[in-house]
Amino acid sequence: MAFDPQIIEDSFEKAKPIAADVANKFYEILWADYPQSIDLFADANMDKQKVALMNSLTQVVDHIRDPEWLTEYLYQMGVRHMQYDTQPEHFDWVGASLLKAFAHFFGDDWTDELQQNWLEAYQAIAGLMLAGLNDAMAGDIRKSA
Repeated sequence: MAFDPQIIEDSFEKAKPIAADVANKFYEILWADYPQSIDLFADANMDKQKVALMNSLTQVVDHIRDPEWLTEYLYQMGVRHMQYDTQPEHFDWVGASLLKAFAHFFGDDWTDELQQNWLEAYQAIAGLMLAGLNDAMAGDIRKSA
């Protein structure tokens, strides 16, 4: 089953008004479940980092029906993440933490169907970012048109 863009769009509308809370909970979960991730953010301005996370998610959801734009955006984001010492396994940590954060705030609205859709959407997102990260790590970066 491929994810349903409408379900992703509709559910994310519930997250937008509480974006700061979602970001705070995401990092709380990430650091509790994966304490080794704390060092990755040692030099980060976390206020800016949290805004960047939610802005990126907003961009992705806003363009979820535009695969060409989304592919390039996420590929380039993956390339940029090399400078943060991002490793492929970090994507699993982020996905698990993001879904837990959504589940926390969505409560009874976080159904098996919604979780499955977000899981599949996140896997697609992470796959596109990983392509950029892997190319950057290999020194074979695709140039933007």
